[in-house]
Amino acid sequence: MANIAVIYYSSTGTNYQLAQWAEEAAKEAGAEVKLLRVEEIAPEAAVSSNPAWKQHLENTKDVPVATTEDLEWADGIIFSVPTRYGNVPGQVKQFLDSTGGLWAQGKLANKVVSGMSSAANAHGGQEQTILALYTTMMHWGAILAAPGYTDPVLFAAGGNPYGTSVTVDQEGNMVEDVQAAVKHQAKRTVAVTEAVKNGLK
Repeated sequence: MANIAVIYYSSTGTNYQLAQWAEEAAKEAGAEVKLLRVEEIAPEAAVSSNPAWKQHLENTKDVPVATTEDLEWADGIIFSVPTRYGNVPGQVKQFLDSTGGLWAQGKLANKVVSGMSSAANAHGGQEQTILALYTTMMHWGAILAAPGYTDPVLFAAGGNPYGTSVTVDQEGNMVEDVQAAVKHQAKRTVAVTEAVKNGLK
């Protein structure tokens, strides 16, 4: 059985929903799954200035915060993060920057990883955000499980080969129907993780 950590950062809920779909699919694929959130480090004044952000943080306060111990436990990791100027949010970068100890010990090598993203515009940086995330993963020595074009459901979701991505309108609604693509990506990540885990024994 593969250990899969589904790690997300979400300010108003989109990537939380993507992560929940990934969690569900990974469990359906037979994995042991942890759903984890990246710790919120934005100032209280920033959070409080956006009612949706403040409400989402309150609604998800009981979701466990991701730690480096969770990364060590995981055989595979699915990340879901919004784009911030074509890059990962500062909260996610802070978390990734805390992994130096594991990296130095070689404990992140051969982890299977896959990424998803969202933005308010169709060309708002989703692809670049996933690629930025993958840059760190390549430094880890991780194995990328990008969805590519391995299932027709990916085209209905917009056809992002790097990882499922979604556009969110001004009311917070997802524009594309990406649930099936997220679930395919999660199940593919489990399958690749199991293959790597069994092959390395």
